[in-house]
Amino acid sequence: MSGVTQADVLQALSTVQDPELRRDLVSLKMIKDIHISGSNVAFTVELTTPACPLIPQIKRDAENAVLALEGVESVDVTMGARVPEDKKIKDLAIKNIIAVGSGKGGVGKSTVAVNLAVALAQCGAKVGLLDADIYGPNVPMMMGVHALPPIPEGKGIQPAEAYGVKVMSIGFMVSEGQPLIWRGPMLHSAIQQFLKDVDWGELDYLIVDLPPGTGDVQLSLVQTVPLSGGVIVTTPQQVSFDDAARAVSMFNKMEVPVLGIVENMSYLELEDGSIRRLFGEGGGEHLAGMAGVPLLANIPIEERVREGGDRGTPVVVTDPKSRSAQVLIGLAMSVAARMSMINLE
Repeated sequence: MSGVTQADVLQALSTVQDPELRRDLVSLKMIKDIHISGSNVAFTVELTTPACPLIPQIKRDAENAVLALEGVESVDVTMGARVPEDKKIKDLAIKNIIAVGSGKGGVGKSTVAVNLAVALAQCGAKVGLLDADIYGPNVPMMMGVHALPPIPEGKGIQPAEAYGVKVMSIGFMVSEGQPLIWRGPMLHSAIQQFLKDVDWGELDYLIVDLPPGTGDVQLSLVQTVPLSGGVIVTTPQQVSFDDAARAVSMFNKMEVPVLGIVENMSYLELEDGSIRRLFGEGGGEHLAGMAGVPLLANIPIEERVREGGDRGTPVVVTDPKSRSAQVLIGLAMSVAARMSMINLE
């Protein structure tokens, strides 16, 4: 027998930090199922999200820490994940509700919401996408779904599903091209139904694509269910910055944590490798500094992003190695990390 105990293993692992959360694995209660057999030690590291870019590094650091113990010759580390829940959310099997908003239309908010949801699902998270943009429900087209499945007897409304993401939108319930002329009470009722009458099942993240601005839908959403966090999408130019700043103020007034800022259409990379900033420069960085939150992503202008939205094939699926897809995948990981940090505070 090696003489190594579980206490020894935990002591060794207390020196290993989660680089994003900046705390050690033991105090974060990430170490599970320690088994010691002779000179072999096996255990599971349960991270706070499957969307963690540092899984290989954490696994390597954990292996090395335990291998340094006297009498240990081999270490078997299993990596897992359990997303921490927002304890403010009651009566729903949804751990986190994350709203994607903007101060004005035309900044690519729905594109960000769709690719964020799909990227999180690609990492292994259970994800839903709620299109709360009542007046411009583009999510069905961008996800390539056009109808809801039948409702089984005794069950709630079944969301559509694409790319591993459960999808709900008012767009499924109206004829194509039909305008929606709804006032506040009808909006509030629709948002309530989308959240409480849809059979979402268990979700790690529900991404909510808000309409632009700071109106009835946003207020109805917060009155119906607590938002775990918000992501603000802007573009570099001043007019977008001014409107996005109002969206930040709205989230702050509603006591919704702003997870960060996304600057879309940041630059165009030309064939010779040079960069053109068609819409100005620094709007996202300026807004993030003003709001005291991170700038989570600078998304470039790429035709394949627009093509993916028009065809119902998000760019993180069709061209995951493209520059824009890589930025969007990184955005998903940053949002998941920020949400974990808030829930663990």
